[in-house]
Amino acid sequence: MRIFLTPLLTLLIIRSLSAAGPGPAVTPNQFKKGSDSDRIDAAIKAAQKTSGVVVIPAMNANGSRIWKIDRAILLPNDITVMLDNCTIQLSDSCRDNMFRSDNVGIGITDPVWSKNIHIIGIGEVYLKGAENPRATGDGARRLALDPEAEIKKGNWRISYGSDAGDPAQKQTGDWRNIMILIAKVENFSLKNVNIQNSHAWAVSFERTRQAKLSDIHIHNPEEITVRGKKVKVFNKDGIDLRQGCKNFTINNISGFTGDDFIALSSLDVRGALHDSNGSITSTMVTTSRWNGPQDDTEQIFITNVNCESICRGIAIRASDSAGIHHVYIQGLISREVPGQGGKHNAVLIGGKGYGAPSQPGKINHIQVMNVMSTGHSPFMIEAPVADCHFMNAIYEGRDKELIHYAMDKSTMRNITETNLKKVGN
Repeated sequence: MRIFLTPLLTLLIIRSLSAAGPGPAVTPNQFKKGSDSDRIDAAIKAAQKTSGVVVIPAMNANGSRIWKIDRAILLPNDITVMLDNCTIQLSDSCRDNMFRSDNVGIGITDPVWSKNIHIIGIGEVYLKGAENPRATGDGARRLALDPEAEIKKGNWRISYGSDAGDPAQKQTGDWRNIMILIAKVENFSLKNVNIQNSHAWAVSFERTRQAKLSDIHIHNPEEITVRGKKVKVFNKDGIDLRQGCKNFTINNISGFTGDDFIALSSLDVRGALHDSNGSITSTMVTTSRWNGPQDDTEQIFITNVNCESICRGIAIRASDSAGIHHVYIQGLISREVPGQGGKHNAVLIGGKGYGAPSQPGKINHIQVMNVMSTGHSPFMIEAPVADCHFMNAIYEGRDKELIHYAMDKSTMRNITETNLKKVGN
């Protein structure tokens, strides 16, 4: 995944990505006062007035080779952040995202659209969760100092957090546990980064259009080591697309996750979802309600994925009136994690347990080709889908069927299967 760039080529890339035209990039090392977060914020503000480009280098002017983040790096319109062989890590005092589009956040009840935001890695770039995170998991998870002990008591909806038991702190997770959170943005790109141990999902998008994600490696297990002890951290998805994501290309993504590796969700759960924007009672920073076809997920192109996950390789979930359509998947190697239970399919289409079942045909035009997988059946369909096509799959697992229909196939329309082969026992 290493990308080598000459100084001249790097300059050309910076200039081509600059919203304000050619000009010098800004680095946080130009600013001497404040924390790493303060200096990065200052660099972004300065870049808005000049080149539109911030370069975070490998060497921090404070003498370290790491940048510690105490609060989210907020990304405005027309900004490119070049990560030059650097390591950025959330500090143990941080209870926030690492990167977030600046148009959304706590108390922003009427977010406006943003545009032209890019995070580009050069060489080896590492984005890491905290060594001792204050909170982990999604909005339904209660924090616990000893999750294993809570699980033994029958309390399953928990996740580790050092804030557990502190009456002054919120005792459940929320969208701040997502490492990179982008919402209501037109034209976004993320390229060439290694993401390790995010506090919940690695990257999540809400109502985002025209996005390009490529050359991303994710290591997101359900256990981390805190002060020499292994603790459970849940909801460790890789990449999530929530309501209203459209026109995405996702290419060359690899790694390991403790939950779904890539998840597309368009959910119409009227009684359970939140109407408001900017609330910390949800795992979405914008309203989680489905408000019509503008909140459908569509025109998603996923290619060259090599993943190992406890849950699904790619999960496509819709409920009730919400829709997901025109999803193209080509080139997926999806392996289950041995000894971690029986939830693994390369591709899930449907999604039970998220409100009323998906209405007939609301999930449509899903095309999947060139898949290698282990675990349970590579394809699982549990919704009345339409116009879905599966071609060229090699499966080495314990089930007999390559497509598991979890409901009456007669409710589905125009499903084709071409060259699906089971090998081994």
